[in-house]
Amino acid sequence: MKTIYITRRETFNAAHKLFRADWSDEKNNEVFGKCANKNWHGHNFEIFVTVKGVPNEETGFVINLKDLSHILKEYVVEALDHKNLNLDVPFLKDIMASTENITIKVWEIIEEPIRKVGGELVKIKMVETENNFVEYFGGKEPY
Repeated sequence: MKTIYITRRETFNAAHKLFRADWSDEKNNEVFGKCANKNWHGHNFEIFVTVKGVPNEETGFVINLKDLSHILKEYVVEALDHKNLNLDVPFLKDIMASTENITIKVWEIIEEPIRKVGGELVKIKMVETENNFVEYFGGKEPY
């Protein structure tokens, strides 16, 4: 059998601010620009989670997409949707709430639940804006 890659998309809306308390307002504005807005700013995030495997002979599935959807809704959407990522999300406490760091933390949280239902997490793509997104492969080289 051949290895197949399957991707599930979910969305969430969240606010955050990029800033360092140990920097001056001027330096934060210089480095982070509008993202350092003292009143926060928000995004309509999209997350694409890719799992690989060999399709099950009985079901034809690499992973049951209902299971993957449930994992993403429980561990990602419920945790992040309509939240202030800097203040309301325990797993982001004391972490710069950049899209890069959010993506890494999400990987750490969903990798094991996905493995338990028979999938192997290979990539997360987190879209922050139509022009900016992050792809993470769990610390492995993608190609």
